[in-house]
Amino acid sequence: MKTHHHEHEFEHEDPYEEQHGTGSVLTGMLVGAAIGAAVALLYAPRSGEETRAELRDKAFELRDRTTETVKDTVSQAKSKAYEVKDTVLEKADELKQRGQQVLNQQLDRVSQTAEAGKKKAQEY
Repeated sequence: MKTHHHEHEFEHEDPYEEQHGTGSVLTGMLVGAAIGAAVALLYAPRSGEETRAELRDKAFELRDRTTETVKDTVSQAKSKAYEVKDTVLEKADELKQRGQQVLNQQLDRVSQTAEAGKKKAQEY
């Protein structure tokens, strides 16, 4: 007998893992860009002062890009946390309402059973 369990194996991926993987890729790209820029500057035919100024400028640029990437990642994480919170609150409210319905149904059954028992007792 064949099961269809493995057909949708990747359908429900964890958004945290996806986001975390994206952050790792971005970090790797930024580090790679910084190393590449530094190597290019060190081998470029320029004076020491020009090279230092260029390195300083590239370092500031990298810092700014990194800061922006971190801000974006934090913003995405906060947004996702709010979504999860809202979903949890909605589900909790649904469960509360369903619990109240079940409780009311059970109370009605108990009341009906008590009434039936009372009538039977009055018959005797």
